[in-house]
Amino acid sequence: MIILGIDPGYAILGWGVIEKKGNHFRTIDYGAVTTDKDMEMPDRLETLYNGLREIIEEYRPEEASIEKLFFNTNTTTAINVGQARGVAILACVKGGLKVAEYTPLEIKMALVGYGRADKKQVQFMVKTMLNLPEVPKPDDTADALAAAICHGHSADNRLTGVYK
Repeated sequence: MIILGIDPGYAILGWGVIEKKGNHFRTIDYGAVTTDKDMEMPDRLETLYNGLREIIEEYRPEEASIEKLFFNTNTTTAINVGQARGVAILACVKGGLKVAEYTPLEIKMALVGYGRADKKQVQFMVKTMLNLPEVPKPDDTADALAAAICHGHSADNRLTGVYK
């Protein structure tokens, strides 16, 4: 199974494509779609959509895993990230992918076994599980790969909502 992991954001949208065969994971590619802070929000969303569509066309994943929004105290940021999530889900559905969502707690549990694990622990597990020479940068790409790994562990169980 080829899985596209997504860490949604409107400035940096992390993505990672992995393959799961049996209990083993292999990294295919990862990176980030970025937008300039001076861009208007509609243009940023279009850039994110087009970037993800290109990734989907190039790597042909079968399923996508996207991190659910963790609401913080900054309402404007949460709304903007929510818009980026919506665009990411739309790009995946339009690309024919099944889309699953996971909370940060579920992702941490799947990788570290502890829902309150810190970012460094999750990044270390991404590096280790994917046999990478270093932790992927920016952090958003490591988070996207973590979402993909989480889905790889959970896909058979369908523990969370799946669209399509």
